[in-house]
Amino acid sequence: MANIKSAKKRILVNRARQARNKSIKSAVKTAIKKVDAAVAAGDQAAAKEALQNAISTMDKAASKGVYHKNTASRKISRMTKAVNAVE
Repeated sequence: MANIKSAKKRILVNRARQARNKSIKSAVKTAIKKVDAAVAAGDQAAAKEALQNAISTMDKAASKGVYHKNTASRKISRMTKAVNAVE
């Protein structure tokens, strides 16, 4: 355990950030799974609705620095392509 006051604070701050990042990543993964499930079921209306939610969630995660903006953009692009392929 750290003895220096600033090191103790860093530990606390890192734990708080880790919890926030974990929550955000979990929300993104859930949104992606909902899009994938709708695409697999062939339900275009549900897929489009889930895609809008997923895009919003991923953009927020990228803006907070949880995901790199290019990573979020790549994932959004692939999901959009999959949803557009559903007939």
